[in-house]
Amino acid sequence: MMIDMTGLAARPSQTWGAVRLVPLVREDPVTDLRLDLRAYGDELSEVSLPDRSHYIAYVPHAFVASWTTDGTPAATYGTQLGSPERHVALRFRRRMARRLDKNRLRFLPLHLALEGFLALHFGGPEIAWQEWSHRAVTHGLSPRAEEAYTGAAIRGLDDALRVFEIHPGQCGMVLYTGDALAGAFVVPHPDDYRALHPTLVKDMYGEQVYHYALYHRANPMEAAIDDALVSSLAGLREQAARREREWAEFHDDIMAAGMIASPARIDEVYRLGRFRLRRFLPAFEPRRENHIGEMIVDDGGRLAYLKTFRLSEAQIRRGHLLTLLAAHDWSLPGTAAALGDAEAALGVRLARAGLGHLLRPDLLAAYRKALR
Repeated sequence: MMIDMTGLAARPSQTWGAVRLVPLVREDPVTDLRLDLRAYGDELSEVSLPDRSHYIAYVPHAFVASWTTDGTPAATYGTQLGSPERHVALRFRRRMARRLDKNRLRFLPLHLALEGFLALHFGGPEIAWQEWSHRAVTHGLSPRAEEAYTGAAIRGLDDALRVFEIHPGQCGMVLYTGDALAGAFVVPHPDDYRALHPTLVKDMYGEQVYHYALYHRANPMEAAIDDALVSSLAGLREQAARREREWAEFHDDIMAAGMIASPARIDEVYRLGRFRLRRFLPAFEPRRENHIGEMIVDDGGRLAYLKTFRLSEAQIRRGHLLTLLAAHDWSLPGTAAALGDAEAALGVRLARAGLGHLLRPDLLAAYRKALR
């Protein structure tokens, strides 16, 4: 499965230290779906999930999607600021996606996607094999936790977002640190992007993105024009347009290919008139880019909204191992055979991936001893 970026064109990138931002513009904005911001404070939030479990995380803001059903332009409602009070340690939100009225939906950006990742085989072993701990059998992976960095912790991102030019018609961007793809953000309309651009510094980013911003720089990418081919202003304009097309093709086919091809499983979360709010998970292939995310597409598959999160190598390993275990009914010998590995080696791999608590402690100790 692919993310359909039809209608979005990449413009030449802008760099600041390790940060590279590639603007995405639309010739034809989506007018019957609009996004606006509902800002919250800096406190942790607790969100109720459909299975009555709870999700606790830093939730700086929500997006409110407004749409029309007759194709007429939708209006945004503007930013609503949360209470400035700082003595409240925990805020309570009702659900990841909540309908406010007939044509308005409030949802928590990126948290919707992360919930899907955290819920991956959350129930744990479906068969009480002797290798699994009592806690794993009775409580599954609860509590499940993953780490992320806010944009404020990404070196140079705040400065880059402040000084980078916003292009006419810009409806999104693809963000890189050290030329590693960090995430993509797409909205329906240029006015939405201008309003939501500052929220990128409060978004969540993966571990690799943080480290690449610290230790790498963006490589220069210059498009030279051969002056021998230019004899007039019209010729110069033609050559510049050609370089822009070449850059856009290079970006989509090379730089962003891993993100575009990432979705392996897509779940529909909510219907918004002719639009669909969906989230996706990758195939959890080791040593490759793996992105989770959420998107809103119209009934023809045209992308109106997108937000992605690049998983770290550790998160990919956890997703990979959990997916293999579930595919083999949580049988440790069966999963080890599929990997072409010994059962003890698989047990130690689980522990190194942060899943050792699922195994019986005595058995895990025996696995470690066997591999010494």
